[in-house]
Amino acid sequence: MITTITELDQNILLWIQEYLRTPVLTKIMQMITVLGDNAIIWTLIGFGLVFYAKYRRVGFVVNLSVMLEMFVVNQFLKNIFARTRPFVAMEELEHLTRAPHSYSFPSGHTASSFAAAMVLFLMLPRKYGISALCLAALIGFSRIYLGVHYLTDVLAGMALGMGIAYISVYAGKKIPE
Repeated sequence: MITTITELDQNILLWIQEYLRTPVLTKIMQMITVLGDNAIIWTLIGFGLVFYAKYRRVGFVVNLSVMLEMFVVNQFLKNIFARTRPFVAMEELEHLTRAPHSYSFPSGHTASSFAAAMVLFLMLPRKYGISALCLAALIGFSRIYLGVHYLTDVLAGMALGMGIAYISVYAGKKIPE
């Protein structure tokens, strides 16, 4: 019987390793996770939008949300919680991407992805925002699939990213046209 969140987190990772991993899906997840490295895809989208007058504010807000996320999550929260990565804590778990050197909780890839994607969802036509949120969810799942984050790391990153997005959108209303 599962008695703690940590046990549930570990069982989920082991189940994915046992029943979901395939060579093809692993290659796909490795490509998806790279999109979230250093929030590069979101930063490029933000900078790209800045060059179009109609979407300039959106671009600034996307980049603001990514910068806030990097400060709050990567520089502050990860060091407070200092949660060990699952592949370090679980010798039976094989990680399938390069080993991150930062702490596990919360997921920075997921937080930056949801921070930027939620801004796009709130400020652009829904078809673009929904696509961005789907990509953010895939990036978050890739971190679990590849064995570098627990489910709770990703869920916390998602919640934090969405909260940062709302703060950024509110602050973005103060940016002159």
